[in-house]
Amino acid sequence: MPAILDLQIASDATNLPDERALMLWLNTVLSALSIESIEITVRIVDEQESQQLNSQYRGKNSSTNVLSFVFEQPDFATDENNTWGNYAGDLIICAPVVAREAHEQGKQLLHHWAHMLVHGTLHLLGYDHIDDDEVEEMETLERQILLQLAIDDPYENH
Repeated sequence: MPAILDLQIASDATNLPDERALMLWLNTVLSALSIESIEITVRIVDEQESQQLNSQYRGKNSSTNVLSFVFEQPDFATDENNTWGNYAGDLIICAPVVAREAHEQGKQLLHHWAHMLVHGTLHLLGYDHIDDDEVEEMETLERQILLQLAIDDPYENH
């Protein structure tokens, strides 16, 4: 079963990726990691909402490109009554920040969107970039997945 995507658009931005592109990117991540299925929510927001969430949950008073919120199953949900399925969590992607970064870094806009979805999804699946070993592992995976989508190394020259 492929990924399940709940797409929420809370932005007036234009040039957003469509649901088909998001699903392609998400399913490419799952295929690369041999994961059969997950469900995620992708909420596309403007800078005000991104800044508010980044401040509230990360203590940083600025908007950011992507925030990942891993789903934590409630204690009362046991194997017998698990209605959560394979829900991995939520990605909050800030459209104006992604567009600005793509422009500043000389990247194609949709390629940068793909990178943000791949990066955020890897966070939902337990990958991180806090120490050097984690950075290397996560960035290597990102490069491999994006290469499958014919997208250049997002870390090259940036």
